[in-house]
Amino acid sequence: MSEKIDQIIEELKTLTLLEASELVTKIEDTFGVDASAAAGGTMVMASAAVAEDVEEKTEFNVVLEEVPADKKIAILKVVRGLTGLGLKEAKGIVESAPKQIQEAVGKDAAEDSKKQLEDAGAKVSLT
Repeated sequence: MSEKIDQIIEELKTLTLLEASELVTKIEDTFGVDASAAAGGTMVMASAAVAEDVEEKTEFNVVLEEVPADKKIAILKVVRGLTGLGLKEAKGIVESAPKQIQEAVGKDAAEDSKKQLEDAGAKVSLT
């Protein structure tokens, strides 16, 4: 295999199952093929192989997306609790949303942080 193909394969290994499905759809649309019929099901088998090789993501970044003005103080308290930052630093994060507040945390911790922030009124995403 060429280096270019190796790079593409490595990129494919990082896809989630949803992203792999979206990739198949995009390939079908772009090249006008039906993955279920292409080359006797080769595309489907390739997609299945990619999906099997994809590891579940274990580390997430918690991103504060939106802070409603009337929920700012409650969200500020949660940000301080999650990050251990002082009032001034936490306020800076809250006021500059969208802003990453935690990096490379485990799935359970990320989901817990997201729940706490959403309960306080924030819009949060995990990346």
